[in-house]
Amino acid sequence: MKDSLGSVQSLLVLGGSSDIAVATARKLAQDKTKRIILAARPSDRLNAAATLLRSYGGEVRTVDFDALDFSSHEKVLAPLFEEGDIDVVLLAFGVLGDQADDERDPLAAAQVVQTNYVGAVTSSLVCSQALRKQGHGSLVVLSSVAAERARKANFIYGSSKAGLDAFAQGLGDSLVGTGVHVMVVRPSFVDTKMTTGRPKAPMSTTAEAVADGIVEGLRKNAELVWVPAQVRYAMSTLRHLPRPVFRKLAEKQG
Repeated sequence: MKDSLGSVQSLLVLGGSSDIAVATARKLAQDKTKRIILAARPSDRLNAAATLLRSYGGEVRTVDFDALDFSSHEKVLAPLFEEGDIDVVLLAFGVLGDQADDERDPLAAAQVVQTNYVGAVTSSLVCSQALRKQGHGSLVVLSSVAAERARKANFIYGSSKAGLDAFAQGLGDSLVGTGVHVMVVRPSFVDTKMTTGRPKAPMSTTAEAVADGIVEGLRKNAELVWVPAQVRYAMSTLRHLPRPVFRKLAEKQG
């Protein structure tokens, strides 16, 4: 449970090997978080993340979690809350896909949507129900600025994040008064292993900056966090551009 100063003592990360997840867990571990659970598919990256976080002196364990195995989410995640209260759940998994390839392969496109939206919905509902039962906690959902308005270069990914964003906002509203807090995080293009080789977009950011935004948002009990903060105003303008103008601008950006 959070202490009197609001420090996070326990953290569950879904997608525990992602750069943003590790950066966030590291910042919390440097503070007062002493119990961290990294849920992800087994990999060398997951093991490396656990080893790094253990160097801060806390209890760190890994759990086999597959975002696409929807039927397993209840069985895998619910028991974790029975072992002890969890202050923060960070939903950090997701895939970018390859827009050009995915347009030609509907099943590949479906996998992007199922990972980013369906898997996020099922796992979020399991965790939010557990948080509600314990009477406190925060669910942090990694969305994207791509959720604001789809471009032809990433409309499959963007639409999956738009669905997740809307779902998370509605979930947060449904949990008001229960002691459970939902925070949606909308980063711009993040320079990580997942985006290696892709052209950077304007106002790109880093995993460390997103982690800073998450930690600060938790401290403020924020419902929506933009990283970097100024991208909020840029997206507000883009969201209201007439469609022909937006289309031309998107074509210039690729």
